[in-house]
Formats: sequence, C-alpha cells, structure tokens
Amino acid sequence: MPMGHTATDQAGTGGLTATEHRLANGLRVVLSEDHLTPVAAVCLWYDVGSRHEVKGRTGLAHLFEHLMFQGSKQVQGNGHFELVQGAGGSLNGTTSFERTNYFETMPTHQLELALWLEADRMGSLLAALDDESMENQRDVVKNERRQRYDNVPYGTAFEKLTALAYPEGHPYHHTPIGSMADLDAATLEDARAFFRTYYAPGNAVLSVVGDIDPEQTLAWIEKYFGSIKSHDGKPAPRDGSLPETIGEQLREVVEEEVPARALMAAYRLPHDGTRACDAADIALTVLGGGESSRLYNRLVRRDRTAVAAGFGLLRLAGAPSLGWLDVKTSGDVEVPVIEAAIDEELARFAEEGPTAEEMERAQAQLEREWLDRLGTVAGRADELCRFAVLFGDPQLALTAVQRVLEVSAEEVQAVAKAKLRPDNRAVLVYEPTAPAEIAQSAEDAEGAEDPESAATVEATDENEEAAK
Repeated sequence: MPMGHTATDQAGTGGLTATEHRLANGLRVVLSEDHLTPVAAVCLWYDVGSRHEVKGRTGLAHLFEHLMFQGSKQVQGNGHFELVQGAGGSLNGTTSFERTNYFETMPTHQLELALWLEADRMGSLLAALDDESMENQRDVVKNERRQRYDNVPYGTAFEKLTALAYPEGHPYHHTPIGSMADLDAATLEDARAFFRTYYAPGNAVLSVVGDIDPEQTLAWIEKYFGSIKSHDGKPAPRDGSLPETIGEQLREVVEEEVPARALMAAYRLPHDGTRACDAADIALTVLGGGESSRLYNRLVRRDRTAVAAGFGLLRLAGAPSLGWLDVKTSGDVEVPVIEAAIDEELARFAEEGPTAEEMERAQAQLEREWLDRLGTVAGRADELCRFAVLFGDPQLALTAVQRVLEVSAEEVQAVAKAKLRPDNRAVLVYEPTAPAEIAQSAEDAEGAEDPESAATVEATDENEEAAK
C-alpha cells in the first residue's frame, strides 16, 4: 500500500537505531526497534507549550492537554484512559514551556489501539469538545494549581523565580500552570481556536519504540493518521532571546508559613542543544548534584547550616536555560550565612574549576541518567521526539551521551566563571511567618526540586491519576 512517507536516515549509538519518515500531511514519524521485552511505547509531541500563549490566556496549553483526555469523535468521555488501561497499558500527558506531549506504553499486541486512539483525537477532538468538558477540566486544572502550587510550602517558588529571571512580556515569564484569573477567562472558542492552530499533523512528531514490526507500524500510522488534513497558520513563537547574563542580582523576599528558611536562585545559562549547556550541566552536577556535591558537603555535612542543598538544570531551547539552586536552612540559621558560603564555593569553583575526580564522577552520573532514559522504550520515545521537535533531528538523542563525555574541565570552568555569578541570578528568600508547627526532616527537604518537573505539569483524570 502507498505509505505517504519517505525514509531519510538511520543512525545509532550502542546498538540503538532510529528511522525517520514523513506522511504526506506533514506528520513526522520516528521508529526504533527494541525486542528485549514485548512492549511498545507511543509518544506524540506537539510543538506548542506555554511560550506560545498570549497575555490573558496563560495556562491554555495545559488546560488543552486535559481536554485531550475528555473524548473525541469515536472515544467518549473517559474512554481513552479506560481503553489503554484495560489493555494493560499506561498513559499520561504533560505540558512544558516548549511542548505538549502524550504517551502510552502498551503490550506489543495492543500497539494498534494506541495509534488509533492518538489519531482519533488529533483528527476529531473538536467533534466532542463542548461546554461541559471545558468546565469539567477547567475545575480540574484549578484544583491541581491549588494542590501542587498555592497550598503547599514553597509551592509557587518556581513560578516566582521564572517571573524574576524572564522579564515581563517575555514568552517564558509565566509557567505552564497559568493563573487562576486566566483559567477562568478561557472560553470554549479559545480552546477550539487553540486546537485548530497547533494540533495539526505538521506541528507534531510521533515516535514508536519497542517490540515493533516497522513495516506494519508504518502501515497502521498511515491508515489512522494519513487521512487527517494538514493545515498551517501557526504563528511563529515570540522571540525568547535575552542578554547572556541578567546584569544584576534580582531579589524577592517571601514571608509565608513554611517549615524552614530557604534560599533559592535561578541563574541564566546557555541554551539547550549547545556544548556550553552540556558544560553547565556538568558544573551544576559537581556543585549540587546529590550528596557527593560541593554544596551538599559544605552546607549540610561540614557547616551543618542546611538540611538540603541542590543545584539542577532546566534545559530550554527557545530561551536561556535556568540553573536552579535550592537550599533549606537548618534550625535558626540566617539566610545571609548560607548565601555567603554559596558565593564562596561558586567563586572557588570558577577560579579553580573541577578536579579530575569531580569531572569523572559528574560525567558518569549524567551518562547513567541519559542511558537510563534511552534504556526504556518510553524514555527513548520521548527523547527522540524532543530532539526532533526542538532541534529538527531525532538522531541527536542517540549521541547525546557522547557529547556530554566530550566536554572538558576547562569548558566547565569557563561556563561557571561566566554564568554562576551574583549579577546573573534571581534570588528568592523564604522567611517563615511563625515557627513551624510541624518539623520537616532532612529527608523531606532533601535536594533541590527537579526544575524540569517544576516546569512540567501533567494531565490527570477527574477520577483517577493516569499511570505514568
């Protein structure tokens, strides 16, 4: 049968390979065989996230992610969850600054079902989108905001820091969760227009990874996705460029009922997809990646001024990435004591650079994390989509590990010296309004919040959490 696609390339690392195809309607397809276990992962990335939203309609990308689970022409109500989970699969969807993704992991013999489900909502969601589903999911998202952000200690920290690090009017100034006022203001027509603009085959990448027959998988993809009409009209995303450094220290003090004082900071770092970003990742791993890191050893083990200290990287392609520092103080320790020690450690690192042992340990840690992601069918499907959407080449996912290992200690030192400075950070200081009634153990506060998790919001069903 005519497939409507053209295979373009095949490459691999460590035995992993991926082939690329494109349907006549513009849908990009990436396939990767892995017969180790009888499962297959389906991952669909749409090139739309919170950076595409306009003022007054923040949170619309995330709200629409929820609406995608509310039924389509052939699948009513909660049917998507019921069919996937009834077939022994798991599923979810997430929204970030730069994309919205949907994914299922299925027993191999149920792969066709997952492809049909994704195609049905891509092609016919508007047939089922009505006021009832809109109001239902608006309430779910508002409740998610209350539970994960507004009503938990430090819950709005990431939101506050990104608003400081990216100026008013910048496409990354607001986070994907959106504001309550904007969620209330979103209309059914807003949602319909959003779908027409962004949920098109030419604005998506579909990856299928696992125990698959590529020829049969492509036949199913052509059968279910090939008839979906292509359409253009997507506006170019707003310019996310900024000066390489902030140029001053921005600061906000938050007085809230939190368990302990906290110092958090966001540093402007190189864009994802660059060698300098990989160098920054190594630098932050040496400084704050786990209990062997410099900051943990200094603040928690030696000085005992903190119960947790971590440094993480939020990789961004359309704007400067963020280095996310999170320190929770111990006892009555004042924030200036913590801050002075951090600045001392960062200055020493910029002056001396990492040791050979630190480089080896950090690169091994990052290599393990990369291989863990590529080693699962769901993780590899996600990474293939990520590199296809953000950088135009899914094959880059298979060589990412090698690029991290090629970074030198001199490059790590250089990025630390240029970026990890007081005049290139937004600082958030938490001061408890009263002594905490409930003690927070070191385990509760251990490590920085994962910045990627903080910048990503997941879909939940009204009645049950989707298995991830």
